[in-house]
Amino acid sequence: MSDSPAASDPTAHHVGVTVSDLDRAIGFYTDTFGLDLVAEFSVGGEAFAEAVDVDGASAAFAHLDADGAIVELVEYDPEGEPAPDPELNRPGAIHLGLSVDDVEAFYADLDDAVTTLSPPRTTSSGTTILFVADPEGNLIEILDA
Repeated sequence: MSDSPAASDPTAHHVGVTVSDLDRAIGFYTDTFGLDLVAEFSVGGEAFAEAVDVDGASAAFAHLDADGAIVELVEYDPEGEPAPDPELNRPGAIHLGLSVDDVEAFYADLDDAVTTLSPPRTTSSGTTILFVADPEGNLIEILDA
C-alpha cells in the first residue's frame, strides 16, 4: 500500500525553466532545438504570488513543444537573484534532457556561440551525451534518441 494521497495519479505536465529574458530564451530554444512555440501567457495576482511564495509576483510564460513534452520558460517580476553556476554534482541541481537522432551531427551543426561543457562523449553505458547551456546558464543534456 502506498503512502501517497488517494486522489493522486500524477502524470508529467512540463519542465519549467526560469529565465531573465523570455524573448531571448524563446529564440534560443526554437533556433537551437527546433522546438515549436505553442503558447504565451502571463499570470499574476495574489493567488499566484502566494502559490510561488514571491511577494507581488507575476510572470510571463512560454510553452514550447518538445515532441509531446512541454518546456515551460518563465520570466518573473520581480526577478530573483541568479542561481549559482550550475554544477551537475550539486544536490538539487537540475537539467533538461532532450534526445536527438544523432548527437555528433547536432554538435557539428551547433552555433559557435552556444556554450558546451565538452564535445559529445559516449559513456560506459553506451549513450552519447552532450551538455549545452542556454543563455541563462541552464544546462540541457542532449543524448541519442
